[in-house]
Amino acid sequence: MASSHSSSPVPQSNSSDAFFKKEMDATKCFRPVQSLPDVCPKEPTGNVGDPSNLCDSPSLVVDQHRWTIYHSKVNLPAALNDPRLAKRESDFFTKTWGVDFVDTEVTPSFYLPQITKEHFALYQQEITPREKVHERCKNICTPKDTFDRTLLHTHDKSRTDLEQVPKIFMKPDFALEDSLTFNAVLPWSHFSTAGGKGNRDAASSKLLQEKLSHYLDIVEVNIAHQISLRSEAFFHAMTSQHEMQDYLRKTSQAVKLLREKISKIDKVMCEGSLRVLRLSLTRNNCIKVYNKLKLMATVHQTQPTVQLLLSTSEFVGALDLIATTQEVLQQELQGIHSFRHLGSQLCELEKLIDKMMIAEFSTYARNDLNRPLEDDCQILEEERLVSLVFGLLKQRKLNFYEIYGDEMIITAKNIIKQCVVNTVSQIEEIDTEVVVKLADQMRMMNFPQWFDLLKSIFSKFTIFLKRIKATLNTIHSVVFLVLDKNQKTRDLEDTLQKNSAKDSTVDTEVAYLTHEGLFISDAFSEGDLPPVAADTTSQRNTSPNSEPCSSDSVSEPECTTDSSSSKEHTSSSVTPGGVEMMISDDMKLTDLELVRLANNIQELLYNASDICHDRSVKFLMARAKDGFLEKLNSNEFVALSRLMEGFILDTEQICGRKSMSLRGALQSQANRFVNRFHEERKTKLSLLLDNERWKQAEVPAEFQDLVDSVSDGRISLPEKKPAATEERKPTEFLIVEGQKYATVGTVLLLIRIILEYCQCVDNIPSITTDMLTRLSDLLKYFNSRSCQLVLGAGALQVVGLKTITTKNLALSSRCLQLIVHYIPIIRAHFEARLQPKQFSMLRHFDHIMKDYHDHIAEISAKLVAIMDSLFDKLLSKYEVKAPVPSACFRNICKQMAKMHEAIYDLLPEEQTQMLFLRINASYKLHLKRQLAHLNVVNDGGPLNGLVTSDVAFYTGNLQALKGLKNLDLNMAEIWEQKR
Repeated sequence: MASSHSSSPVPQSNSSDAFFKKEMDATKCFRPVQSLPDVCPKEPTGNVGDPSNLCDSPSLVVDQHRWTIYHSKVNLPAALNDPRLAKRESDFFTKTWGVDFVDTEVTPSFYLPQITKEHFALYQQEITPREKVHERCKNICTPKDTFDRTLLHTHDKSRTDLEQVPKIFMKPDFALEDSLTFNAVLPWSHFSTAGGKGNRDAASSKLLQEKLSHYLDIVEVNIAHQISLRSEAFFHAMTSQHEMQDYLRKTSQAVKLLREKISKIDKVMCEGSLRVLRLSLTRNNCIKVYNKLKLMATVHQTQPTVQLLLSTSEFVGALDLIATTQEVLQQELQGIHSFRHLGSQLCELEKLIDKMMIAEFSTYARNDLNRPLEDDCQILEEERLVSLVFGLLKQRKLNFYEIYGDEMIITAKNIIKQCVVNTVSQIEEIDTEVVVKLADQMRMMNFPQWFDLLKSIFSKFTIFLKRIKATLNTIHSVVFLVLDKNQKTRDLEDTLQKNSAKDSTVDTEVAYLTHEGLFISDAFSEGDLPPVAADTTSQRNTSPNSEPCSSDSVSEPECTTDSSSSKEHTSSSVTPGGVEMMISDDMKLTDLELVRLANNIQELLYNASDICHDRSVKFLMARAKDGFLEKLNSNEFVALSRLMEGFILDTEQICGRKSMSLRGALQSQANRFVNRFHEERKTKLSLLLDNERWKQAEVPAEFQDLVDSVSDGRISLPEKKPAATEERKPTEFLIVEGQKYATVGTVLLLIRIILEYCQCVDNIPSITTDMLTRLSDLLKYFNSRSCQLVLGAGALQVVGLKTITTKNLALSSRCLQLIVHYIPIIRAHFEARLQPKQFSMLRHFDHIMKDYHDHIAEISAKLVAIMDSLFDKLLSKYEVKAPVPSACFRNICKQMAKMHEAIYDLLPEEQTQMLFLRINASYKLHLKRQLAHLNVVNDGGPLNGLVTSDVAFYTGNLQALKGLKNLDLNMAEIWEQKR
């Protein structure tokens, strides 16, 4: 159509920015014919403002295969529907455009330039003057009213005429072929000839024809009017069409000529170079295919290689090979049709290896624990054990130690059974055909045979535990090697993360190569990064028919199963036994799991100790069913206790923890032994006391030796000396630290019994508290029973004594003093063997000491009471008269001499003096009372002289007794003091 101003018929591009602008010079209507612009623009090359660069405008011929933004076509829903997502997010953006829409930073494109404000600077420079001119013209020139009132009136009239035409003719889908439209325009009723209405129908048809003609005239008039209004533009368009055809014809000729020239240039300069590039790309693809085939051949040999490794029990190597092959299948051989079943086959093979390793470990445990129990505690096939443990850890079979625990229980049972069988076979007295059960055969052994059997069992168990400890230590070391490797791996990762900031330049180049479709390993293997990217880009641009590089191809000249993308880092470690192993990084075990496993392995060693103790307890209880252990004498039980204590200490030293079952059984048997031991000795003491006549007994030499062995507070039973050529005669007294003790036979045996209690505590420390209470009970029993027999005169009925004499009383007192002498020594002995928290039990000895002292005091009081009753009887009949000395005083002196004779050899001199002082005090009291009754006073009269003569006779006789010469009698107290 025509326009109010002239414009260039062909749009021109002033620069590579592809903006079509009007000519700056309005006087220039036409410009020389130039080639039409290409469909796609080209990136700017050179100075935009230079007119000479017009020849560098985008070329459809040169850039027809160059990638531009117009090639960016993609199925957006297919790109956003990520099949790797397990579920769709509920967020609007992530649901519509994927999870990476919000969280992932979009990498800038390498093909689109970064557009800044400087790119629009030239356009602004060109358009600013035009904008100013346009604004100035708009202010100067007023807008013209193109339609005057006449035209407006004419337009309104034409519009009114057009409104007469039915709307059906104006519809865009108007078609007379449609029956409804046809019936609406030409009703059938107007063409009907039936009946007598012919004339009227003819008139109607004629009227319809005239109406349609009228509609046609209205439309033609309006069309003519519109043509008249736009005639100038119509004819200008027709003229421009002819000119356009001329321009197109010339342009076509120029394009044809240009293509001929370009074709010649392509043949001479480009075809060979492109062929070289195409062949180079083909060669690289062939190398990659060759490497891929080599990798496939290697993977194809996986199963035979795994079978070969399994035949030599190389489980770790087989598992590593399977893991590497699985990784290669998932990364570099993904989608290979011939290997579609290999992954599942390798998974099944891995499950089979798991079962084989468990069975192999069970067999190893059985062979290791059932070896002959000799002193050799070396580990059985340490390399095999380490390999099995590494394989089980790699497969996360962390409960393998339970298999070893089950085998330990079975082996412990077999050890006892085998020891019993071996011992029974060597005893001729046991007929195995008659007595079938092993328990019954064992019960037929005497103590020495059974003791040797128990010693053998303990010895076997000790070697058994040492062997278990060595094996578990090896397993423990393997676990800690893996734990240490995990720690080193984490440290290395932390170091790499710290250094990652320094390698940002290399990371950018690697990201660019990845975007270009290359492997990172391919890029680094070919040398410099930028040339590789440039070559790849040129190949893609210049050879459109070539195959692009596959994203999963292999670029190394040689390929093995340990590819660059799946290679496992390994480190060598040495176990305590000197076995060097390679630890791979694919053991996905957490530190918590490894520490828990190490604790379980250590607990398994403790369980081994408990198992040995439990089996020993059952063996012990089986022999104790018939009361065998309770019938043991002290020496036998002490030997048994020492053996069991030694075994308990050995197991604690090996395993590092106390096991209480055997110790509890020993304590239980010790308690029974203590009860029997105490009951036997208490019964023995009771029998001795019941038959004791309380006469001084001779002291055999062995008892003197027994007392002499208790020196410096240390209590120990003397060893039995061989019979000498001359037997030593017994003595009358027992010499204890220089003092003579007259004792009865019961007390001598009681001292030996006391020393047996103390010796038993030394031999069996665990029964110290029980022995203390039992010994306290024994001492209390002796004290109470001796009191009943002597002071209570029970011996008259029990033994048949006629009377309890002063000699019996003095002898009883001296025996009690002997026991009192040993109580502090016994107390110190037990105190040294008790725990500090048990010292409160020593109060029993304090109570016993008090009871014994009270008993001794009661005996002394009894002796005084005897003489007191005698004085009361004799002095009550005393009369002051001649002859002097009187019969009363002669009788008193006689009884005093008998008393002295009875006790002097039994009691020490100091005690004798103290006793006679108390007797003298009683004598003075009774004499004073009688003198007061007789009204005899110290007045120097005849009666006073008679009394003084009798008293002098009494004093002389008393001081004449042995040991009483210097006794201060103070006889002046018999007289009443004058006030």
